[in-house]
Amino acid sequence: QVQLVESGGGLVQPGGSLRLSCAASGFTLDDYAIGWFRQAPGKEREGVSCISSRGGSTYYAVSVKGRFTISRDNAKNTLYLQMNSLKPEDTAVYYCAALRAPYTYSCPFYGYHYWGQGTQVTVSS
Repeated sequence: QVQLVESGGGLVQPGGSLRLSCAASGFTLDDYAIGWFRQAPGKEREGVSCISSRGGSTYYAVSVKGRFTISRDNAKNTLYLQMNSLKPEDTAVYYCAALRAPYTYSCPFYGYHYWGQGTQVTVSS
């Protein structure tokens, strides 16, 4: 079964850090662009960051650029999001997603095939 499972969310103080993980099973991430999305209550889901299937090209939402770092470990079939300098505005459910895009050096914030169930990140005020 194709599955993505997020972990690492929790409650942190402003300025704190979290590292989210997304473990893939049923497929191999190396042929996929993979990304992180988030959705706060009452708001639409938005793209946070993505990384291409080849070359490690990364893209970030303006709101997180310089604070978050996306990475992938193809050997572990896992995606990560290191979140530093967290703000209350970062509070959301964070989802990982995968888009088949082999031999591609870029990634979009749309069209993803597979989605995880999400992990809650809460940054207290």
